[in-house]
Amino acid sequence: MSIGAPVSRVEGIAKVTGRAKYAADHTPKGTLHAVIVGAPIAAGRVAGIDVDAALAVPGVVRVLTAKDMPRFGEIGPPAAVLSMPMQHDEIRFQGEPVAIVLAESIDAADEARAAVKVRCAPQPPIGLGAGKNEAAPSPRMLGEDLDMGHVDRSLAESKFVVRQSYEQPDRHHNAMETSGTVAQFEDGKLTLWDAVQAGANVPPVVAAALGIDAADIRVIAPHTGGGFGSKGYVWPHQILAAACARIAGRPVKLHLRRQDQYACVGYQPWMLQHVSLGARDDGALTAIDHEIVNSTAIADTHVEPSSEGSKSLYACPAIRTRQLIKRIHINVPTPMRAPVEGPGLWALESAMNELAEQLGMDPLDVRLKNYAEVDPLTGKPWSSKKLREAYDAGARLYGWRTRHQRPREEGPWRIGHGMATCSMGNYRFPGGALVRLKADGSAIIEANTHDIGTGTQTVFCQIAASELGLPVESVSIVWGDTRLHPGGPVYGSSATVGTGSAVALACREIRTKLAALGAGDDPGAILRAAGLEELSASGHFTLPGGAPFNADGADTPHAMRTWGAIFVEVGVDPDLGLVRLRRAVGAYSVGRIINPKTARSQMTGAIIWGWGKATMEGSTQEPNHGGWLAKNLSNVVIPVNADIPTDITIHFVDEYDSHASAIGARGIGELGATGVDAAVAAAVYDAIGVRVRKLPIRLEPLQR
Repeated sequence: MSIGAPVSRVEGIAKVTGRAKYAADHTPKGTLHAVIVGAPIAAGRVAGIDVDAALAVPGVVRVLTAKDMPRFGEIGPPAAVLSMPMQHDEIRFQGEPVAIVLAESIDAADEARAAVKVRCAPQPPIGLGAGKNEAAPSPRMLGEDLDMGHVDRSLAESKFVVRQSYEQPDRHHNAMETSGTVAQFEDGKLTLWDAVQAGANVPPVVAAALGIDAADIRVIAPHTGGGFGSKGYVWPHQILAAACARIAGRPVKLHLRRQDQYACVGYQPWMLQHVSLGARDDGALTAIDHEIVNSTAIADTHVEPSSEGSKSLYACPAIRTRQLIKRIHINVPTPMRAPVEGPGLWALESAMNELAEQLGMDPLDVRLKNYAEVDPLTGKPWSSKKLREAYDAGARLYGWRTRHQRPREEGPWRIGHGMATCSMGNYRFPGGALVRLKADGSAIIEANTHDIGTGTQTVFCQIAASELGLPVESVSIVWGDTRLHPGGPVYGSSATVGTGSAVALACREIRTKLAALGAGDDPGAILRAAGLEELSASGHFTLPGGAPFNADGADTPHAMRTWGAIFVEVGVDPDLGLVRLRRAVGAYSVGRIINPKTARSQMTGAIIWGWGKATMEGSTQEPNHGGWLAKNLSNVVIPVNADIPTDITIHFVDEYDSHASAIGARGIGELGATGVDAAVAAAVYDAIGVRVRKLPIRLEPLQR
């Protein structure tokens, strides 16, 4: 069986040999290179733009400003930005595109960009300190604010109460491949080579903006060099690239520089969360109150509904959640790997650890005491939940129950241990795939899906091989083109569930056709005996009511989530204020594991991601002028090899979830990034007695 085998990635050789082509690797004949000129201030308006010096640079063809741009049509989601730049003279954030240089070479375009002079009429920008909280727009993608039970009364009557606030900064995705688009019009049809996580999202948005037929837009994007959510929605540079190509009558390559990423695509927003927990003597929760405010843009809105985890993680009779936003002069945020529960569990799980201390109970026992056997909000049974088994396995592998029997000091280091629950919504999108079985015993999968480095193409081949009874080496896949069979997106940990299920369903249809042709174990031999060159079938993974998105089993008889537990050991040097990760154990309940090698890699990377969030990462907006202080990787602290120990253990509970997908799987890629920050903060407290409630964990509060 191919499913369950640790198969190496099918696209790996193409990547290490340089054959894998990314968006910017495409340069059609006659391509002009485009660079964006950003607004130098965060608030105000453009008073004028002087382009003469830029036009004098050899190789520069045009400098486009708002007066050169067409008036775009009305656009909507999945566009990330609904109020497009270069349509007016208003400036809403530093770096907002106000001009675009088109040149014969990227060097000429860069030189000319510096020569463009933007004259501004500035206004004082609104920053975090001046912005006012307001109610988040409703309805939201993942649900409304909740008021269940009697929260205030329950808190007042509780013997044990935790009331704390938890803060985290803005963070940028910083994928290795910056976002970019190559646009080419031919005979009225538009081709986009694009760095995306969902190529199907692009045509309707670009078509609405430019007033063309979406059927005349082709998006080619087989390889994407990382995304983490920043390439999920459609961003202005994609529309601007197409508009420039139409204006110039030539192909245009608009590939964002690293600093452009800090203005032209999104990031995870700053969040402040207020959590109150009430409990009885035995540790049973009586109330959960969770309020969040996140920063967002003046003109566009992103809501980070981080309270969703608080609605479903623990059995509790009274739960209240509220989501607020704070509008400031900054570009609009967007989902980042492990959105929603990632930020939300930083606050909730930190509060649970503080509650355990008040109760004098082991943090694991408090969680077991409040184990939710059914969904607390709806009362529906879980599609499958083996979190209890994950707790047990993780604690055993880590040695949690005997942790304080081991040495608490090692030279200058004080040793601490922490744990937290991991959870993510089970996000499902429709998926589709075409499978062709050949008479030579090979099979080809065709699907408009994408490769963002997670190994999904390998998993799809394994699914087809297992369903058809073929060696995995006999299955290949063609992907990343909107002319192929529509697939699903590669975000929300949804690709294997959606497109993977579609592959399985297509293969099952082929097996039905094979059975009608005759008996046998060799699919190719059956085709040859029937005189057929191939059999094909398309598979479609659909959601209740034909919905385009489904979270947590909405509109189904079952509630669906992914689950896990993270245990970490840290060393803290209180003299220098240093914290180091020594080891980690993650145990997860995620349904069927298709490829343990790629799955383990995903979870290991997610734990590293969580460590970076907990101890290193943060993007700072300068309070007076509104710009990001660091706009490149040289000034951003992220984990490197020396920061991460080899002692990271990943365990998957044996599980098959027949309700979540056609293959028994749920999403995994983001789950491992949740809870890590809370576990690290708990381990720091265990080591030196300092309770950290603001991320990242800096040197100063740790020093004695």
